[in-house]
Amino acid sequence: MKSSSRNKQNQVRIIAGEWRGRKLDFPTSTGLRPTPDRVRETLFNWLQAYLPGARCLDLFAGSGVLGFEALSRGAGSVTFVERERAVFNMLQDNVRKLGAADRTTLQHRDAQEWIQSDDSGVYDIVFMDPPYGQGLVTDCLHLFERYSCLKPGGLLYLEHAIQDEAPDLAEKWLVLKNKAAGQVNYSLLRSL
Repeated sequence: MKSSSRNKQNQVRIIAGEWRGRKLDFPTSTGLRPTPDRVRETLFNWLQAYLPGARCLDLFAGSGVLGFEALSRGAGSVTFVERERAVFNMLQDNVRKLGAADRTTLQHRDAQEWIQSDDSGVYDIVFMDPPYGQGLVTDCLHLFERYSCLKPGGLLYLEHAIQDEAPDLAEKWLVLKNKAAGQVNYSLLRSL
């Protein structure tokens, strides 16, 4: 009985599109907490007009639910970046389970190092939901400004804990949307 309960805690559901209702498994890992359904529903309502054919990046991918949700709703491709080996292995399993290998690229790398070394071009939409309380949001925003992984006019989804310090936004970013739900603050930014 106990292991069944644990399995339920380690699944997240895709809420719309091609894979609506499909469940993704993810391992227990420190700092891994998939974006809740309510927040994802709002986010993908914001992104609806931008998703068809979009080239997306799921940085700090974790369960990969943001990237898989984007693919399910019509994104052209998603690059997943994840450094934790067990979490990365589960991402690979979920790509196989969904038959999404032709639309995904998996990078087993540290997100900050990857931003500095990516030479695959720029993305239309970036999902950035790093572990809370580590100052990674502001650090990564500065790296995006320096290394241009996001195309001009591209969109960046940003999620952080309410108790974390608000990110330092340079003049390069325009806040399009900002909401809070429970202990989470989430925003949609446009690169200028």
